[in-house]
Amino acid sequence: MHISEINKLARKNKIAFKTHAILRMQERKISAKEIKDVLCNGEIIAKYKDDFPLPSCLILGKTLNKRYIHAVVAVDLKDKMLWLITVYEPTLSDWEVGFKIRR
Repeated sequence: MHISEINKLARKNKIAFKTHAILRMQERKISAKEIKDVLCNGEIIAKYKDDFPLPSCLILGKTLNKRYIHAVVAVDLKDKMLWLITVYEPTLSDWEVGFKIRR
């Protein structure tokens, strides 16, 4: 799983939203457009290769409005689809400056 594959699928709108992700987006006022920005331009900061049923990763990205977002995405390379698992704004109480390293 490479970020270039994730970026490419996101640019092609190959993003499916799990119910949990939709609920978190509504709760946290994160739009689908912001999710796409993050998936198109973000970077992988953690990989979860053993996740079931698909490997997943944590992506850090910045929206066009300079809002930092973390997105957990399962990557289905066989069916060429990204599954958004959850999404949130990282905080300095939980993350080091830059939001790449957990405290």
